[in-house]
Amino acid sequence: MGGFSPASAAQRCAVGIHTSPSSPVSRSRSRRQQQPAPPVRRRRLAAPLAVSRRSLLVPRAVAASTDRASPEAVGRFNLESNSELQVTVNAAPQGAIAEINFEATNTSGSLVLHWGALRPDRGEWLLPSRRPDGTTTFKNQALRTPFVKSGDNSTLRVEIDDPAVQAIEFLLFDEARNKWFKNNGQNFLIQLPTSRNQGQGASGATVVPEDLVQIQSYLRWERNGKQSYTSDQEKVEYEAARAELTDELNRGVPLEKLRARLTKTPESSERDAPAAKTTATKELEKRVSKHEKKKKYSVERIQRKNRDITQLLNKIKPGVTKEQVQAAPKQPTVLDLFTKSLQEGDDCDVLSRKLFKIGDKEILAIATKALGKTRVHLATNDVEPLILHWALAKKAGEWEAPPLSIAPSGSTLLDKACETSFVESELDGLQYQVVEIELDDDGYKGMPFVLRHGETWIKNNDSDFYLDFKTKVTKKAKDTGDAGKGTAKAFLERIADLEEDAQRSFMHRFNIAADLVDQARDAGLLGIVGLFVWIRFMSTRQLIWNKNYNVKPREISKAQDRFTDDLENMYKSYPQYREILRMILSAVGRGGEGDVGQRIRDEILVIQRNNDCKGGMMEEWHQKLHNNTSPDDVVICQAIIDYIKSDFDISVYWDTLNKNGINKERLLSYDRAIHSEPKFRSDQKEGLLRDLGNYMRSLKAVHSGADLESAIATCMGYKSEGEGFMVGVQINPVKGLSSGFPELLQFVLDHVEDKSAEPLLEGLLEARVELRPLLIESSERLKDLIFLDIALDSTFRTAVERSYEELNDAAPEKIMYFIGLVLENLALSTDDNEDILYCLKGWNQAMEMVKQKDDQWALYAKACLDRTRLALASKGEQYYNMMQPSAEYLGSLLNVDEWAVDIFTEEIIRGGSAATLSALLNRFDPVLRNVAHLGSWQVISPVEVTGYVVVVDKLLSVQNKSYDKPTILMAKSVKGEEEIPDGVVGVITPDMPDVLSHVSVRARNCKVLFATCFDPNTLSELQGHEGKVFSFKTTSADVTYREITESELMQSSSANAQAGEAIASLSLVKKKFLGKYAISAEDFTDEMVGAKSRNIAYLKGKVPSWVGIPTSVAIPFGTFEKVLSDDTNKEVAQNIQMLKGRLAQDDFSALGEMRKTVLDLTAPTQLVTELKEKMLSSGMPWPGDESDQRWEQAWMAIKKVWASKWNERAYFSTRKVKLDHDYLSMSVLVQEIVNADYAFVIHTTNPSSGDSSEIYAEVVKGLGETLVGAYPGRAMSFVCKKDDLDSPKVLGYPSKPIGLFIKRSIIFRSDSNGEDLEGYAGAGLYDSVPMDEEDQVVLDYTTDALITDSGFRSSILSSIARAGHAIEELYGSPQDVEGVVKDGKIYVVQTRPQM
Repeated sequence: MGGFSPASAAQRCAVGIHTSPSSPVSRSRSRRQQQPAPPVRRRRLAAPLAVSRRSLLVPRAVAASTDRASPEAVGRFNLESNSELQVTVNAAPQGAIAEINFEATNTSGSLVLHWGALRPDRGEWLLPSRRPDGTTTFKNQALRTPFVKSGDNSTLRVEIDDPAVQAIEFLLFDEARNKWFKNNGQNFLIQLPTSRNQGQGASGATVVPEDLVQIQSYLRWERNGKQSYTSDQEKVEYEAARAELTDELNRGVPLEKLRARLTKTPESSERDAPAAKTTATKELEKRVSKHEKKKKYSVERIQRKNRDITQLLNKIKPGVTKEQVQAAPKQPTVLDLFTKSLQEGDDCDVLSRKLFKIGDKEILAIATKALGKTRVHLATNDVEPLILHWALAKKAGEWEAPPLSIAPSGSTLLDKACETSFVESELDGLQYQVVEIELDDDGYKGMPFVLRHGETWIKNNDSDFYLDFKTKVTKKAKDTGDAGKGTAKAFLERIADLEEDAQRSFMHRFNIAADLVDQARDAGLLGIVGLFVWIRFMSTRQLIWNKNYNVKPREISKAQDRFTDDLENMYKSYPQYREILRMILSAVGRGGEGDVGQRIRDEILVIQRNNDCKGGMMEEWHQKLHNNTSPDDVVICQAIIDYIKSDFDISVYWDTLNKNGINKERLLSYDRAIHSEPKFRSDQKEGLLRDLGNYMRSLKAVHSGADLESAIATCMGYKSEGEGFMVGVQINPVKGLSSGFPELLQFVLDHVEDKSAEPLLEGLLEARVELRPLLIESSERLKDLIFLDIALDSTFRTAVERSYEELNDAAPEKIMYFIGLVLENLALSTDDNEDILYCLKGWNQAMEMVKQKDDQWALYAKACLDRTRLALASKGEQYYNMMQPSAEYLGSLLNVDEWAVDIFTEEIIRGGSAATLSALLNRFDPVLRNVAHLGSWQVISPVEVTGYVVVVDKLLSVQNKSYDKPTILMAKSVKGEEEIPDGVVGVITPDMPDVLSHVSVRARNCKVLFATCFDPNTLSELQGHEGKVFSFKTTSADVTYREITESELMQSSSANAQAGEAIASLSLVKKKFLGKYAISAEDFTDEMVGAKSRNIAYLKGKVPSWVGIPTSVAIPFGTFEKVLSDDTNKEVAQNIQMLKGRLAQDDFSALGEMRKTVLDLTAPTQLVTELKEKMLSSGMPWPGDESDQRWEQAWMAIKKVWASKWNERAYFSTRKVKLDHDYLSMSVLVQEIVNADYAFVIHTTNPSSGDSSEIYAEVVKGLGETLVGAYPGRAMSFVCKKDDLDSPKVLGYPSKPIGLFIKRSIIFRSDSNGEDLEGYAGAGLYDSVPMDEEDQVVLDYTTDALITDSGFRSSILSSIARAGHAIEELYGSPQDVEGVVKDGKIYVVQTRPQM
């Protein structure tokens, strides 16, 4: 809903001359009736969008004070410094023909009136039938009438015979100069005398001018208390205003008097005081402005279409395609083999390497040092006879003949050079030619050379070839064993070989890039990433842009076009690479269509000529532009504009340059250096701002991939005429855009700098969503659409960052709305966006809960926030793993600054929507925690401890370490499966492992403080105290801490006596094979199986009937050892014995090899027979009945359970408690999988508070592996009092993004004799393996009844709590229970004593 918006009323509140939206074409009324708008009618542009925007930079006429000396005189306007326009109107009697006379002084003979008439009953221009001679129609939207040249002046007379016409609207156009003249950027509007059409329309009915209706409606709105109107109310109010004025006219009130009253403007008899009009206008504008500021939003809003968010779903994941996996590896060239042969030599140090192209052949130059001797090797795949004409150089540009002693045999010494014939050679059947030269002096800096074939000289693009001995571009990376791991290594080395040629100019670089596109594609995802890294290094000025090479701007734009066309084609054919290809395109720029690149060269000359600025800095810049234009020119142009706008404050010029990475040294480094600072006269200001503004569009069209205005103009179409020697440009509109799309983009452009960003953000998103189908369908001119989408995305991020201040005191709903907008924008920029879309759906549901005043909204929104953070972290990790290795390897090859390499991926993330979203989440997190009463801490293991603060990145990286003094770890990452290291008494983390995860249970078991801290400021403070001694005290919901002295630590050491120390040594009884490979549940004894199996057998028939217990059989203790001793597994047994020996020597790499070796076991026939019999007799399906392959799957799962005995975590955990690992035996519990809707874990005594009257449980969607395994995110958690099992209380909603689901299958559960020892929580250390792989499903909680249906949620959670309570009563002690829910029924799959 919106109140009256009187902007257009303010535009038309004056008598005589009125302005309207600037465009050299007609106008029509807005049809956006559904939007909250004032009770007025507006006209909108019917012009092509780009024309409207570009007209903002067209030379403008300046209105002078209106001369009212004669009653017929309407106005006099300055056109240029020595030219003006005077307009007079003949005050004809009512019904007669009105005459409008125009006279323009000191003009050319090519002046044209571009015009139309206005009637109150029509919104668009009327094209009168009575027209002056020579008038033509322009696109059926306007008339064009030439002026008649008379001496230095031009005149024209227009006659209007339609009494309903109230005004004419026009612009002037100088055809010879391609120049428009406007009235302060707006159309001229001439009101016709009221005497000829007062109150009468064409049919004789009373007609009220629309501008007066607008003002009257505004005044009515003020009188009515400035209410907010619906769309229907607006129409009623508007027509009521018209009726009031019509009534006054019908009562005989003259129209002129009515106008004077409404606008507070003197009547015609008093019009010799033109300032009165200005004062009245300003007063009305002031009232309008004051009203606008009071509105909730200062601009109108676009009406977003209602869409199903999942329509934006894109499941394409970047990766290696099947075709690429099957493709044969690319065969190395003979020069690749030659390089390899050198590098494999003893102690060969590659000093430098250069690859030069000679037509379709190549020549490779390498300098090496081996055994103290420097050698130069030149090899070519050109088999034609060649002579090397060469010399040595001790400084740049020098040619010095080598000593005869080092000239190869058969060489000829010349005055300043030597000639040596290439020698034919062969590698792996491939022919090549080579010359090798051994130097005797380390003082040489390089080797210049050219080639000769007969009498034909071969050069390096008109220059000498040159090998610099001191570059060392390859050794650092290539000689390192792991260098290039995780990259398209050969492709990156190819880029490095071509870099020196690329440095000559942007033309060379983009042409080389185009040549490399197919090779990048063939290398798969990492090839595309490698290409991006190279282009990104270029765009961030880490590579040389130009070196001693002059190139025309149109040649650069042509090369850009070629490269971006190739990227466009790949975008169409390889959707899995689109996200990276967008990044490449945004770093390159569009390039020039229609020879727009040449305009860079031409227009700077026009600017210098028109504005009398041919010397100094402008001439130096002109020379640079002609020599080699670059993206720096966009910055330089903006710096000059900012300098002029600041009234020539030179510090503003340097500030703009420096903020964009350009300093004085860089200006001086150009081939055509810029030494001078800009210096202009005040009379040059207006012309320079106008012309440089126009010029900026040409620069951005070539160099900027994310410039909104140029991207819109390119898609909507525009035409720039040539002037003099300049070329012209005509860009046609892109086909297939929706009918309302131009208006939507106009809205974006009109509001791109509004302080209140919300309407702009909505418009930008709506535009991106409208554009999306065309981007997916590989439309015509796809490249232009991609650049438009990139520009919309970039503008969105800028607008969000600008609105941070607006959100400082905003209500939670508004912050949530902003987060939703940013999530949607991120989803539109992401290839695989399913998780992000479901995060967005979650936010939308949370906002709906706020509107419904649901008291759970903050708790649910906190889960949405946590999940969104996980999605961002996952995205950041994906980018890092994908890009950083390529950045490091290519950076080392190209000698890129180390700091630029180190922050490469970080800068990519920081520049995207993910960083913007992260900042918003950080702002909102404390708000949510406060509303949900969550506090800054979640205490998982409440223990009072003292110790030294140590900061680590990952708990996993130190889990096997032993600390020799009490240590409190500040671990930035905790996944949930880690062990607590020896000596650690506390772990503080921002991560959120489940309260019932392995690490949480282990912390409570070992009496270690374990807590999540949600406040980044608190975390930062504690991390800043690394090395200091702190004391921590806890409650179930909070943590307090203080720094203490080491003496206090000694005094409190007794308090830490149990915390973090290894549990007293435990002993295991070695289990023997008792003759059975498989047993049924009635045979489950402690000699045969572990506690997991025995407890399941015990529960059968004892729990309430509504609790299901799955049927089970087991593979007993000793079976693994029996299988290993079988003759068929003799070799496996020998390998395992050898690996055990390595483990005894603390060679922990043997653990992984041990697990692999176990998988080589062969199943004895007796095992297969007995297991089949027990499974079938128990009612379970036998996998082998389906196929032999199904049995092999089952057998592999069994072996994986046995192999998990040698998991790192399990192995080190048993070492910590001094368990004899050889005595650890593994039985396997076999159960049919319940295809669960939900899985749960119950602790029948609240583990955080120790409250035995309260059950604590966690629930996940799908199988329980996401709960007990190291899957990110939190489960749903709840507590339930044992005396009120019908009233569960939700503590937290789920944030896990992934659920695991499986068809009917068998699971093989680990059940060792070391899992449930007294005082030792061994549960979860070993693996349970399903026969079939689970399906990973990205979860949409907005469709999950457990989240959305409070009745269903209460029923399920109560049933889970009741099952836990019943099992606790059965055993008489606290229990740790695992189970699932299927179709509302509870199944318990295992229970053990709660640790």
